[in-house]
Parts: sequence; C-alpha cells; structure tokens
Amino acid sequence: MQNLILNQSIQLNNGVEMPIFGLGVWKTRSGKECIDSVLNALEFGYRHIDTAKIYGNESDVGEAIKKSGIPRKELFITTKLWNSDQRNPRKYLEESLQTLGLDTIDLYLIHFPVAGTRKQAWKELENAYKEGLVRAIGVSNYTIPHLQELFEYAEIVPTVNQVEYHPFLNQNELLNTCKKNNIVLEAYSPLAHGQKISDPKLVSLAAKYGKTAAQILIRWAIDKGLVVIPKSVKKERILENSQVFDFKLSESDLAEMETWNENFRTCWDPTGA
Repeated sequence: MQNLILNQSIQLNNGVEMPIFGLGVWKTRSGKECIDSVLNALEFGYRHIDTAKIYGNESDVGEAIKKSGIPRKELFITTKLWNSDQRNPRKYLEESLQTLGLDTIDLYLIHFPVAGTRKQAWKELENAYKEGLVRAIGVSNYTIPHLQELFEYAEIVPTVNQVEYHPFLNQNELLNTCKKNNIVLEAYSPLAHGQKISDPKLVSLAAKYGKTAAQILIRWAIDKGLVVIPKSVKKERILENSQVFDFKLSESDLAEMETWNENFRTCWDPTGA
C-alpha cells in the first residue's frame, strides 16, 4: 500500500474526492465546545467534517469554517437528512445549507433507512444532486437488504454508506457488497465509544506499535480501506487521533484483528428497519 497522509482522499463513484479521515461531531455540544473542536481539527490539518441536522450543531460547524479562514474548496463537509424530515428532503436540505452558511454540501446522507419514506427521500436527493445543491449523495446505517432494495429504484447509486464499524463490529459482508457496487464504506464510532479501549488484545497491540488503543482502531479501519471519522472534543485527542499515518499494521496483526468480531454494536441497530 502507498504511504497515506492525513489529507489523503478517495475518489467517489461520481469523481468527487473525499478525504479518508475526518472529524465527527455527534454528541459534541452546540456552542463553544463544537466550534473549538472543529477549529482545533482544522488547525491540525483535518479537512473533512461530519455533522448532521439531528446533532444540533450545524451552525457551529459553519461558524468554525468561517472563523478558520480556510478556503471552502479545501474542505469536505457532510451532513444528513433526519428521519422525521424524509417526507420533505428539499426543505430540510435548504435549511442545512442555510444553517451551515454554505452554497453546497459535499456529501448529503439519508441518516437512517426509515421504512415508508426512504424511497421517495432518495429520489429527492437525486434531484438535489442534479441541481448542484450537493456534490455527492449517500446513505447511512443501510444494511445489505436496504442497499439491495435501493438498487432496484435508484437512478444514481449512493457514493457512500456510513455505518458503525470497528473490529468488534466487523461487517465484512456489508463491506464487500459496497465494494462490489463501488460504494465507499465510511466508519462512524470507529472507537466503539471507548467501550473496548481496555480490551487486553487491543492494549497488547497498542504496546507493540507504541501507539494508543484508539490509534490502532483508527489505523485498522484505514488499512481496511474505510473512510474514518473519529469524534473527540479534547484538543490533545483530536491531534492524537490524526497521528496514524506514520505506521501501518502488519498483515498478521490485521488478520488477528479480523477474529475480534463480537457483533458489538454501540449505536442504532438498523437490522429490520
């Protein structure tokens, strides 16, 4: 594998370049906490920020972007359409654009596959993409059956599927389905909400590489070809999470981590939705 760097990008199936590493702001409090987190990330070289309408901090992300002075074209901003908004996606997309203070959103995702509204919502996202309001469209929390259903009616194939993914929830079948259909799989909660940081297997591997447990988890996702968006509000952790490009896991250690799966889910379970 080539040597990767912090702002390494992957080309989506529509040609748009998406940084493989970013900052997630789920459960980051609106106001100073979120603004400072985004500003710190941008200071450390992050150029990819992931938010959502339901997080309640789109305005803070927009404020931080403005304060940073970084040219808009250098940034990649993702936001998401919430469940209750799927009956009127255009309205809520325009609200997100206004709240973020942006003319376009780089990636707009259906946040969750709500039965009864997800099909029409996808059609509306396709229209928004055609109109240039968004540079790419995708989904989040879609399982293989959800994707198979979507393929039956989609005119435009999603560029991204964002799901919970870490060694303790290793969704290889989903990853393979996405690869087969040229969809990038993006890992949210790559640190399993910190609930596995003290796992002896992980602690041992971190000691071997002279890295933190979090850095091992992030590097694992990167080495699997995922886009990864770890969340932190602490300045030192935001920096630490980005310091994963000066090493890579050996093939034997990657293989070992493949055996760690416990179907351990820390967020929503979309199965059956």
